Amino acid sequence: MLRDEIAQALTMAQKAQDKPRVSTLRLIMAAVKDRDIANRGAGKEAVADDELLSILAKMIKQREESAKLYDEGNRPELAGQERAEIEIIRGFLPKQLDEAEMRKAVAAVIAEAGASGVKDMGKVMGLLKERFAGQMDFSKANGIVKELLQ
Repeated sequence: MLRDEIAQALTMAQKAQDKPRVSTLRLIMAAVKDRDIANRGAGKEAVADDELLSILAKMIKQREESAKLYDEGNRPELAGQERAEIEIIRGFLPKQLDEAEMRKAVAAVIAEAGASGVKDMGKVMGLLKERFAGQMDFSKANGIVKELLQ
C-alpha cells in the first residue's frame, strides 16, 4: 500500500536526518490525514491508493505553480526548494505517460466507451481518471480528448 511506503520513507528520512525529505513527507502525510478526516465526516472509507495518487498529483501541480511564481518574482532559491519537493513527491507516483502514450490511451478509452462527440467527454475523462490516476496530466489529457472527439 502506498501509504505504508510513504510512512517507511518518512522513517528512513528521519533516521538519515534528511530534513528536506522529512519535511516533504510530513506534508504528504498531513494531506492524507486531512482527506481521511474529510472522508470520515462524509461517511467514506480511509484514503485508498487511487485517491492518494490524486492527492500527490495535486501537490505536484501546486508546487509547479509556486515555482513558476517564485521564478517570476526573482526568488530562485525558493523555486529550487519547490522543485526539490516535486522530485520527492514524484518518487511515489507511477511512471508518467508521455504524449504519444497518452494519445494512445485516450483513443483506446474513446473507442471502448463508444464516445462520439464532445458530449461524451465527461464519461471519457472519468474512465481515464479511474484507470490512469497518477500516470497522466489530466489537463493535457483533457485537450487531447477534446481534440479527438471533435
